[in-house]
Amino acid sequence: MVKVGVIGAAGRMGTEVCRAVDATEDLHLAATVDIGDPMERLVTSGVEVAVDFTTPDVVMDHIRFCLDHGINVVVGTTGIDDARLDEVRALLAAHPSNGAVIAPNFGLGAVLLMRFAREAAPYFESVEVIELHHPDKADAPSGTATHTAHGIAEARARAATAPGPDATQHEIAGARGADIDGIRVHSVRVRGLVAHEEVLLGNPGEVLTLRHDSLDRASFMPGVLLAVRAVSARPGLTLGLESLLDH
Repeated sequence: MVKVGVIGAAGRMGTEVCRAVDATEDLHLAATVDIGDPMERLVTSGVEVAVDFTTPDVVMDHIRFCLDHGINVVVGTTGIDDARLDEVRALLAAHPSNGAVIAPNFGLGAVLLMRFAREAAPYFESVEVIELHHPDKADAPSGTATHTAHGIAEARARAATAPGPDATQHEIAGARGADIDGIRVHSVRVRGLVAHEEVLLGNPGEVLTLRHDSLDRASFMPGVLLAVRAVSARPGLTLGLESLLDH
């Protein structure tokens, strides 16, 4: 059995991860860590894979600790930008036998939506992304929406697709959303929502809408468990879950 540790175990996602690991036959919840708990608990418990759902201000310290102690990591915490990814790569280079899976979204449906959006984007004049979350979310746009926009932009660039039409000349700041690689991304924060994303693709006379709804945090657990089971056999950095779905 793989010994798993959960960092941020008292949080909403951490609680779900603990419950999901406990329900498996091949994984063992060996340690939990939350605010005020010593990270050394992961080491003394023999944790092989640590799952981190915490906050952007502490996640890099957690990743560094785990890799320095030979523990593979699965990270769902947001706020890991390109500079931080470069830091993770450097840490992994110093620990070549260890692996890290960092994913903007662990919902398998969300991962597939991103794949479908990349496939469809070169065939449409217009593409915009809308992400909708609960108002307790700290970042906007979400990591998922940012990753989606990057993927769409790369697919359109490879196909030499022209920029989407937009005749806007006057706007209140933010009305047209964030511009991520030329793709407009809009954030909605409403009580009652969990995690939702839409990609709208338009041509003259037609609109294709791709939408994924996570209605409960339990929906992320199959993806988390997939990453936990895979990370030890994947030294280095794995970004997103899509490559794990193909194996």
